[in-house]
Amino acid sequence: MPSVKEPWTSPLWRSRPAFLYSSKPLARFVGRPAAAFLHIEPASGIVLLACAVIAMVWANSPWAGSYEWLWGMDISLHIGGFELHHTLREWINDGLMAIFFFVVGMEIKSEIVSGELRSVRNAVAPIAGAIGGMAVPALVYAAFNAGGPGAGGWGVPMATDIAFAVGVLALFGSRIPSAARVFLLTLAIVDDLGAIAVIAVFYTEKVSLGWLTAAGVILVIAIGLRLLNVWSAPVYLIVGIALWLAMLESGVHATIAGVIMGLIIAAKPLFDPAAAHARAQELAKEGLTAEETEQVVRLRRDALAPTDRLQAANHPFSSFVVLPLFALANAGVVLSGDLLATAATSAVTLGIVLGLVLGKTVGITLATWIAVRIGAGRLPTGTSWPLLIGIAAVAGIGFTVALFITELAFRGEGTELLTDEAKIGVLAGSLIAALLGAGLVALTAPKHRSDEPADPSS
Repeated sequence: MPSVKEPWTSPLWRSRPAFLYSSKPLARFVGRPAAAFLHIEPASGIVLLACAVIAMVWANSPWAGSYEWLWGMDISLHIGGFELHHTLREWINDGLMAIFFFVVGMEIKSEIVSGELRSVRNAVAPIAGAIGGMAVPALVYAAFNAGGPGAGGWGVPMATDIAFAVGVLALFGSRIPSAARVFLLTLAIVDDLGAIAVIAVFYTEKVSLGWLTAAGVILVIAIGLRLLNVWSAPVYLIVGIALWLAMLESGVHATIAGVIMGLIIAAKPLFDPAAAHARAQELAKEGLTAEETEQVVRLRRDALAPTDRLQAANHPFSSFVVLPLFALANAGVVLSGDLLATAATSAVTLGIVLGLVLGKTVGITLATWIAVRIGAGRLPTGTSWPLLIGIAAVAGIGFTVALFITELAFRGEGTELLTDEAKIGVLAGSLIAALLGAGLVALTAPKHRSDEPADPSS
């Protein structure tokens, strides 16, 4: 749609404009501003934070009973003699979150094929930082909880929330060097890959070999489709659903299916972009028939990598539906004076808070320094060590994946208190990391635009 002051006057409309582009007050003062908000970088983090706050308020309000009733509601799916029986919270955590991890898988694939992870020299520093940022928080947590009832939660403070972390940096606009943004994004992606591995290996309670074999067969089929150069989205959707179901029934966490499918999707376009552009120009020379217009649409579509197209299609749903629902369903902790007093001295809570705030900052900074010092990697262009420390602190925002691992780490009878203590630790640690990281970045980021030289007179 043309970018004009009065989009409802565009000559493109056959009769009248779509609601969002109309002159109606609701569209002008609510619809279009809301659509514009959803396109700004920190928007998903803001929505996620708002949903977490709503969940906390709801769980501690006079309507707290409705909170547990809603998310604990049983929803069953029957197909013949086959039955899936889960609560609404479990459908979100095991089902919808697979879409989030599908997007993460495609981000990882894109970075490996054409992003920072393609260049070994560029990738070493963020990969080292991610490893340090996972290992040190886990060790900090273990130092508090080794041998105790909360020992299994060591994976909780390992996670970095991409949406929140990138959103915090976005608040500083062009003051942040682009290489520093890419460093954080790459680090967070590698961190997610590590979290996925931890979930698959350490937080799988029991495995059904029959269903796991079925998942393996489906995976071989998916890889075979890629090798045969099959590009049909519906085919991969059916395969993906089948793989998700097999993973769910196997005992390995079902969201792993999302990551696997994301990694299988092609990260290079079917058509050569330059050749496709030239062909489109040739078709348009003497005007386009309806058939030729369809050809141009296909040329444009297939000149883009499927990972790019599918990320663009799924990212809004993942960011503004899946993650907010996850926050609503999982962030509602009933806060009482007794629980807060217990959490304040709890080894689980303290281990998570210190792991996210101190462990992440120290781990990322130290591992990156070692990689740069030995010459294996390099500091992001335009990034000073003080700024890198601030970015490392921002990476301590765990939230989504940390809450996700919390639900896996403390399952079963008698773990309710540990779960609540862990959630308080995640929320408190993520908040402290966000404030500390934002403060450090504000003090250490260049005062001028990262792509412009500093004014000597300033």
